[in-house]
Amino acid sequence: MGTPELISPRSPRVTAARRLARRAFRGKERRFIAEGPQAVREAIAHRTGGTPTLIELFATVEAAERHAEIIEAAHAAGVRVHHADDKTVADISQTVTPQGLLGVCEFLDSPFEEILAARPKLIAVLANVRDPGNAGTVLRCADAAGADAVVLTDASVDLYNPKSVRASVGSLFHLPVAVGVPVGRVVSGLRSAGVRILAADGAGDRDLDAELDTGSMGGPTAWVFGNEAWGLPEETRALADAVVRVPIHGRAESLNLATAAAVCLYASARAQRGPGGCRAVSPA
Repeated sequence: MGTPELISPRSPRVTAARRLARRAFRGKERRFIAEGPQAVREAIAHRTGGTPTLIELFATVEAAERHAEIIEAAHAAGVRVHHADDKTVADISQTVTPQGLLGVCEFLDSPFEEILAARPKLIAVLANVRDPGNAGTVLRCADAAGADAVVLTDASVDLYNPKSVRASVGSLFHLPVAVGVPVGRVVSGLRSAGVRILAADGAGDRDLDAELDTGSMGGPTAWVFGNEAWGLPEETRALADAVVRVPIHGRAESLNLATAAAVCLYASARAQRGPGGCRAVSPA
């Protein structure tokens, strides 16, 4: 089998994909780049309106050989596959060490009203989170903890920032995500849906361990996580039903955002699956 023909670096498709590194173009085209085998695999499997979220795939010859099953799955799903040289893929990726596979995908965020209509039991809300790596990592933590949805408020980073997408490691394709929702609307909507609002803050007046001990965390819950540097503003804290801190039992000064989010989300997941929790399995 011969070497496949490589797409020209000057191809309009390469130019269009390269432009998606900029937020303005992502918003205009409603498309983004997913990079790496895990993200591409999930993008092929994910459907938007019955069709794959993945529109087209760029792959180096070496990556196409190493991940032949992904290339086959893309072809089977009707996705156009372009073979490209390393430099072309690197130019589209704009990372120091590109993984050789990247896909152009349709936006996939969900309307906030659809998330509410699904009666969620565990939600992560990112309010004023500005670091794309943190946003993607919290999304990954929410997915791992079994959350039903993630909401990024209107003051938070772009969900489709390449660093956010990479940090989610495919979790972006696993659960509904709403974007650009004002925090007040998020809180009022979730509260109307019967969801308890907990603000995570290192200066919170309630202790996570104590909350677990009281047995009050087994119901539908939304965790609100704030900015990496200054946490949650007072007006956002005031919207919550409780402001909860993760206890520091050792000598660490604090926890970073993603670590704190993982602790809080898993605490709720465990409580919800325990006796009397909203996800507890009823006896047959």
